[in-house]
Amino acid sequence: MTIRVGIAGYGNLGRGVESAIGQNKDMELVGVFSRRNPEDVKLLTNHVPVYKMEDIQDFTDTIDVLILCGGSKNDLPEQGPALAALFNTVDSFDTHAKIPEYFEAVDGSAKPNGKTAIISVGWDPGLFSINRLYGEAVLSEGETYTFWGKGLSQGHSDAVRRVEGVKGAVQYTIPNPDAVDKVRSGSLPELTTREKHTRDCYVVLEDGANADEVKTTIVTMPDYFTDYDTTVTFITEEELKRDHSAMPHGGFVIRSGKTGTGNAQVMEYSLKLESNPEFTSSVLVAYARAAYRLNQNGDAGAKTVFDIAPGLLSPKSAAELRKELL
Repeated sequence: MTIRVGIAGYGNLGRGVESAIGQNKDMELVGVFSRRNPEDVKLLTNHVPVYKMEDIQDFTDTIDVLILCGGSKNDLPEQGPALAALFNTVDSFDTHAKIPEYFEAVDGSAKPNGKTAIISVGWDPGLFSINRLYGEAVLSEGETYTFWGKGLSQGHSDAVRRVEGVKGAVQYTIPNPDAVDKVRSGSLPELTTREKHTRDCYVVLEDGANADEVKTTIVTMPDYFTDYDTTVTFITEEELKRDHSAMPHGGFVIRSGKTGTGNAQVMEYSLKLESNPEFTSSVLVAYARAAYRLNQNGDAGAKTVFDIAPGLLSPKSAAELRKELL
């Protein structure tokens, strides 16, 4: 049976989901919903219709899973619970500190309506979360280390762009190679925030802006840069467009611990991504398959990646998985 998928929100993530659905033969994209004028939204797939977001409630009988592609700050806190009352959903809510309350809100909408909603899907939270869990479960005595990058941080880039005098900017998070090597050695180092990552900012100034003032504002910004060694490089608008338009990212989850009589053991999971949104979209699509299967079995309510059996993500049958991958 083909799983009928809808997309709510059509930015970088929505476009990535559209592409990923095209790579999965058991899925069909049946519609995209946007707050923009549907006539102004140009899809990669010509035959798929675009609808107004306000009309989405009219499509509950034609969509098996709705993938929510809005932002975590303003869109998902409202859309997640509202749409989970109408559809089986998957989203990438990534504000770590607010996941527990978001889960409760979505669960309160999905469960009474018999819907399945998988929240906080992606690579962090998501795949990295699973690997942190595996590490702690297997190596009960040890430490877990998460490194992000080298990659473009969209949130930190936005923070730099809000600085007075900045016309455009990107920010890259870079793991400190010495810190990574210490962790991989199994020595269980204690690392400060500053020791684990550095931050590189590439900034286009507004005409007449004071470069020294802009740099000082950036490197002393609380919650973003003040705890890190931060480099600010001023570039032209042409250089920004030419050299910094891609969205690479990735990172490592490393669990280092001791077993038995003190033998050092290290578990590592890593990602190197040319396109953060396209990879995140591919994870969302795999979990859309799981949401559909869970709902078909009557398992309603909010779920996280911790609740999903790996076999539910694959288009292959359990017998095929045992034969080919086990």
